[in-house]
Formats: sequence, structure tokens, C-alpha cells
Amino acid sequence: MKAEFQQNSIDPLIQYFEGLIPLNGEEKELVMELFKPRLYRRRQYILQEGDVCNHINFVVRGCLRMYKIDEKGNTHIIQFASENWWTTDIGSFHGRTPSELNIDALEDTMLLQISHEHLIALYTKAPKFDRIFRVLIENSYVGLQKRMLQSISSTADERYDLFLNTYAHLLNRLSQTQIASFLGITPEFLSRIRNKRLKS
Repeated sequence: MKAEFQQNSIDPLIQYFEGLIPLNGEEKELVMELFKPRLYRRRQYILQEGDVCNHINFVVRGCLRMYKIDEKGNTHIIQFASENWWTTDIGSFHGRTPSELNIDALEDTMLLQISHEHLIALYTKAPKFDRIFRVLIENSYVGLQKRMLQSISSTADERYDLFLNTYAHLLNRLSQTQIASFLGITPEFLSRIRNKRLKS
């Protein structure tokens, strides 16, 4: 049963990688060996501020949020990650330093996780993955850069449009408070944006 569970949970990741570049049998075996399935319950932490981030996480099913709580207790959501998305604190993971971020589960969530040690082993045994993860990290950097530019140069309406383009599949899975936190506005202001659009 455990082997079947492992196989079923790893299939989406194999398919994801093969959408980027074909894998041979040995490379697929490495993925099955080095990525570990883990189930997190709703509200359970994957990473807490102050801890070193030990895993890169691929979401098989469910939804995570990455966020920072400021000195006033306000929550600032940096990223949502649902099916076939990746999330990690890349600075903490590669630098082996305490994280300033939190990652928790908004739903019961199945992840495939690879540790820092196992990622290095994957690069050594199958250099193809060095290229794959370089592309993933570059794409993540570009995404965060765009998000930073949006936060300083876009209106709330424009940020909401961009949210809908990126996370439309999560619209009914996230609360108004969570969406507002991601956009950097109050839930009341988000409600006004939505109501204005319904009337137009």
C-alpha cells in the first residue's frame, strides 16, 4: 500500500518534469527515491519564521500560502501555491539561514519534498536536474520581481486584475481576507472593488 501511495503521489511531479524535458528511467527512479510525500493538515506549518527552510515543496494537491507577519501583527501574503506549483524560502534553503517567512496549509495539502542534501545528490547523479531547477529558480525570481513592481507602481484595481489572471483557479478557495492580504489592501477595500465591478 505504501509503495502504491508513493507511486500515485509522485506521478504529477514526473509529469511536471517531463513537460519541461524528457526523463529516462534512471532519472525517474531518482525522483521517486529523493522526493518524499508528506501530508499537511489545514493550518499546519510547513515552515515557521526563525527555522531554517529544509525543503523545496511541490504541491500535489491542496493550497499553501507564504507570508510575513510584521511588527504590528499584520499578515503580508507573498505567494499562494496550489496544484503543480512550487514554494520554498529559497534564501533560507540555499543559505541554511533562519527564515523570516512562514508557509502554512490553507487546505489539507499533499506535498512532495526534497531536502537540501537530496537536491545536491540529485544534481550530482543527474545533471539534467541542475538545469531544470535553475530554470525554476529563474522563473521564481522573475515572478517576485514582477510582484515587487506591481506593489509599487500598480493600482489596487490593476493588482486585482493580475491576481485574477494568476490565481483564478483559487478564487473560490481563498477568503476575502487572504486575497486582500496578498493585494496589500483591506478586505473592505477589496469588497468595494468587487462591488464596483458587479455594478459596471
